Amino acid sequence: MNGIPTVSLEGAGVWLVVPCYKVRGHILRVIARTPAWFEGIVCVDDACPDGSGDFIEAENTDPRVVVLRLPKNQGVGGAMLAGYAEAARRGARVMVKVDGDDQMDLSYAAQLVAPILLGEADYAKGNRFTSISHLTSMPTIRVLGNAMLSFAAKLSTGYWNIFDPTNGYTAIEANVAGLVMEKRISRRFFFETDLLYHLGTLRAVVRDVPMPARYADEVSNIRIGQIVGPFALKHLRNFAQRVMGQYFVRDFNAASLELVFGLFFLLFGVGYALSYLATRAPEQAASAGVVMLAALPVILGVQFLLQAMNFDVLNVPSRPIHPYLNVLKELESEEGAP
Repeated sequence: MNGIPTVSLEGAGVWLVVPCYKVRGHILRVIARTPAWFEGIVCVDDACPDGSGDFIEAENTDPRVVVLRLPKNQGVGGAMLAGYAEAARRGARVMVKVDGDDQMDLSYAAQLVAPILLGEADYAKGNRFTSISHLTSMPTIRVLGNAMLSFAAKLSTGYWNIFDPTNGYTAIEANVAGLVMEKRISRRFFFETDLLYHLGTLRAVVRDVPMPARYADEVSNIRIGQIVGPFALKHLRNFAQRVMGQYFVRDFNAASLELVFGLFFLLFGVGYALSYLATRAPEQAASAGVVMLAALPVILGVQFLLQAMNFDVLNVPSRPIHPYLNVLKELESEEGAP
């Protein structure tokens, strides 16, 4: 009536995927709090030493639950990819991911799923940084760490419009997940950020959904000191690969020229200044010409690089790809029909 699109969650093919590793004290609460409109729940026992799969099968009474056991521990990324594949095989259209430690409020699941069902996004994720009130229960070290990781993720993924990249409360369209599963995604704690990078290579649309996090008696398996170095290297690798692929392999545009000239002028100016300083006499003062020959290329280089960054910020994907994937899948099905 008023032109606002509506969406029904009942019968929409939404499945929940839960990686289970040392979460026996919380997983039954997660299952009990899963809204009725979820068609199925895939609990992935990631070779859990506590026997999560056996525990769920023995104690759970929800008929929607499917237990998937992995013979070898693959980390949260490997567990999720296996869970996605199982849910898609059973007919899922949208797959929601939550951790098994009951940190994520399932009452917000509809807000994650709606943009995908409405055709406005291919992937939706939680963002705990949209309100000060959402941060009151988050440990200070996590607030600072996520803020730094968020900026690094903007550079490495190209999604300048999102924040809180390590948030594990997500939803993804099944056909988009199928494309992502063909790529080499990190199987461990870098999974969520690496997934964003690979979504960027597909030009998928990502939507942030405001929501709080809950912290109680759960025990995190992440050790901050052990992941800072590896995360930094992986962000650097993804950034270099993204820039090369996006601006020099799949396309060549104004930002490509700005990057080339920006790096050239910047390196020339810095190199000339260092060369002059290394060869001049200690008492010799630099002339105005020498100063300008060193400073001007640096200024031009920085300006070119800032312009390239501005282009990159405005180049965030804005048209969802899954409607086209759905049409393509239907056409392939019709062609293969007798």
